[in-house]
Amino acid sequence: MREFSEQELVRREKIEEIKKYCNPYPERYEITHELKDACSLPDGSKEIKVAGRIVFMRKMGKMSFIKIRDLEGELQLSIKIDMVGEEKYKFFKTLVDVGDFIGAEGEIFTTQTGEKTLRCDNFTFLGKALKPLPEKFHGVTDPEICYRNRYLDLIMNEDTRKRFLLKYEFIKEIRRFLEDDGYIEIETPVLSNKASGATAKPFIAHHNALDIDVYLRIAPETYLKRAVVGGFTKVFEFARCFRNEGIDATHLQDFTMIEGYAAYYNYKDNMLLLEKMLKTVIEKVFGSLVITINDQEIDLSKKWEVVSFRDLILKYASIDIKEVNTKEELLKTIKEKNIVFETEDDIENLGYGNLVDALYKKVARPHLIEPTFLVEHPIELSPLARANDSDKTLTDRFQLVINGAEIINAYSELVDPIDQEQRLLHQAELKSQGDEEAMMMDYDYINAMEYGMPPISGWGMGIDRVLQVLTGVPNIKDNVLFPLMRPEEK
Repeated sequence: MREFSEQELVRREKIEEIKKYCNPYPERYEITHELKDACSLPDGSKEIKVAGRIVFMRKMGKMSFIKIRDLEGELQLSIKIDMVGEEKYKFFKTLVDVGDFIGAEGEIFTTQTGEKTLRCDNFTFLGKALKPLPEKFHGVTDPEICYRNRYLDLIMNEDTRKRFLLKYEFIKEIRRFLEDDGYIEIETPVLSNKASGATAKPFIAHHNALDIDVYLRIAPETYLKRAVVGGFTKVFEFARCFRNEGIDATHLQDFTMIEGYAAYYNYKDNMLLLEKMLKTVIEKVFGSLVITINDQEIDLSKKWEVVSFRDLILKYASIDIKEVNTKEELLKTIKEKNIVFETEDDIENLGYGNLVDALYKKVARPHLIEPTFLVEHPIELSPLARANDSDKTLTDRFQLVINGAEIINAYSELVDPIDQEQRLLHQAELKSQGDEEAMMMDYDYINAMEYGMPPISGWGMGIDRVLQVLTGVPNIKDNVLFPLMRPEEK
């Protein structure tokens, strides 16, 4: 049996009284203006109809003031007994609470204190809140409550509303930029027979109708490249991806990623494209290319630096991966230098490429504050990337790092099906030896490649991650509307 607070019981009793006057949950209400637009109307504008949630009330004898709010705006309403009538004013004073929804019609004016206000000729009750909102003074500040009850966070905290509006403006501008550059947005499967597209531990589900196990998408990569085989030249997708790995302040198991692929590009073409795209979008959305992250000013307008994997690890760990080029030698050197990894995975089970990546993330990545393109990754770390023509141990790949966080992964794609098959066989062998992040053999993808691929370069960017970096929030969940949480025991 559910238990209710005294305030909740009172509000539930009011429902029965409201029913004597009107439907407490009406079907619709037609507005003429959003609240943010109504605030800009000149005084004397008549027959204005707005609606929103009541977030403040000051009930008085014959005139009351309330404030209503939606995601983007807030407006004050004045309700006078001689304007709406005695019966309706009594209804308002006795049955309407903070948190309820209301529609109002009237004329815009400015109060003596300079606040735009709607003088109500009439109002319509639009919905009863059975639970009271948190006190405005205390608000909602506990991160746990904000993540579990994002609706309360949005109602009470302006910073949260602004952050999510910025997120969807950011997505919109990326989409606009790419479409203006000739890209086509397509869809690829979330459920697949193979966990492909990236080196990561997958989620497994069971498909009842087909009676088979399937994998939740790690990345849309191999399907986007199948589309290129089919004739698409430039494609992208905002893809929900799933990786059954550790959780921390910068990683989630389900997240939004955009990937894009262009036929006839190499990774250097994408370096130019993505630097231009991010500078264009950031300046449009944030209003400047000089941003402050954790009290540190970063100028994104300068030409972004390019540095190699080898040079970084040599600089910060004094290990030359050109010389220490096997798993056994690298493990031995790491132990000799007493480098300790904070990871749930046993580094003994990692292949050489993933071990190099773990070393880079430990010793070098935190130092990359200014926008930096990281290039010349070991081939073992990039089973879908094209080998460099001059050095077959390296791939034509880059990562963009800002403020110690990886923002973008990009490649000149491997389009040789024979080479690809051999690399995936090697990945499958690593998986059989305990490397859970190694990739599976995917002969359906190999089959598509055997019909012929043009030169391709592709890239992927985590939307939640890049916005965490740009907004400086402490946890990636701050940029996810409804993050997955462990159920509360009740």
